[in-house]
Amino acid sequence: MRMSLRTAAVALMLVGLAACHQEGPAERAGKSLDNAGQSVSDALNPPQGPAQSAGRKVDRALGN
Repeated sequence: MRMSLRTAAVALMLVGLAACHQEGPAERAGKSLDNAGQSVSDALNPPQGPAQSAGRKVDRALGN
């Protein structure tokens, strides 16, 4: 009985994870707003050299 409960719990978690990968219109709009905010931030406070500029590019590429 315990084994079937564990199997059911794992199956539910996998189904839940599969549903998380779909990106909706609200998430796309949020990403667009984030990118616009970063552009404004860069215009008002530009990177202070090549290392900081490279760091920002890495952060954006990783989604941070």
